[in-house]
Amino acid sequence: MSILTQKTLSKSISFNGIGIHTGSNVNLKINPAPPNTGIIFKRVDLNSNNIIYPNYSNVSDTTLCTTISNEHGVKVSTIEHLMGAFYGVGVDNALVEIDSKEVPIMDGSAKAFVDKIKQVGLKFSDQPIKIIKINKDVKVEDEKKFISISKSNISGDLEFEIKYENQFIGTQKNKINVFEDDLTDIFDSRTFCLFEDIEKLKEINLGRGGSLDNAIVVKNNKVLNDTGLRNNLEFVNHKILDCMGDLFLSGYKIIGSIKCSQGGHNLTNKLLKKIFTDQSNYSLIEIKGKQLPHTFANYHNLKSIA
Repeated sequence: MSILTQKTLSKSISFNGIGIHTGSNVNLKINPAPPNTGIIFKRVDLNSNNIIYPNYSNVSDTTLCTTISNEHGVKVSTIEHLMGAFYGVGVDNALVEIDSKEVPIMDGSAKAFVDKIKQVGLKFSDQPIKIIKINKDVKVEDEKKFISISKSNISGDLEFEIKYENQFIGTQKNKINVFEDDLTDIFDSRTFCLFEDIEKLKEINLGRGGSLDNAIVVKNNKVLNDTGLRNNLEFVNHKILDCMGDLFLSGYKIIGSIKCSQGGHNLTNKLLKKIFTDQSNYSLIEIKGKQLPHTFANYHNLKSIA
């Protein structure tokens, strides 16, 4: 089987944890799914109207996480780390069963999801993968913040920059190729917040499940977590993980070059919406072929299907 064919998990895997914002205990199970299913969330705590599709058009809130909703108002929030794991590892199809309205935060990163997926392995189908290929430059700006995407024939570059007044975090920048680079540091990087923002989160009824076990907390010029940082760029690397997860709400992997400065869930969602408002901005393509010498996709193996 080729890595150019659609993939799912070889068998089901389960997780238990708390929602970082709700504070609720959550059980989550990821099941294999047939080719062309995509990713589906199912709220098993509800008897009806419980299917939610992680699509950019179904995003109902981007306040400190990504929340998706169906037409009946049924929601699942904080999906970005799990979606980032799917995007980076290469899971095209899966049924995610969850008994609460928020994906468990685990340790604040995608590490637990990635480790279990790799432990059980992936099942390859005989159906070719489909990807989005960017044809034109698209940019979204919000004062000093921006996110842009430009044409690239064979790569999925993602460059991200953060700028914080807090001197310990400061300015960080990193660039990855989603399809070629070792993403271990990206997957392992945890969500973070400033100590002085904790009370603000509580005032808006968020962060009720947060702790030093599932988030990095920065106070003045130090990290309060006893274990310190996992890598030197953990802050910006976590933002890259978030961005990867939000990009997968396109439904497919994206061939293009992305640059973002000080962005987040809202800006990434706006970028996807802007891309798909004009069909000339992109092509939906099906990859044909059996070997990849260097990159995720050789341009000559691409067959346009839209």
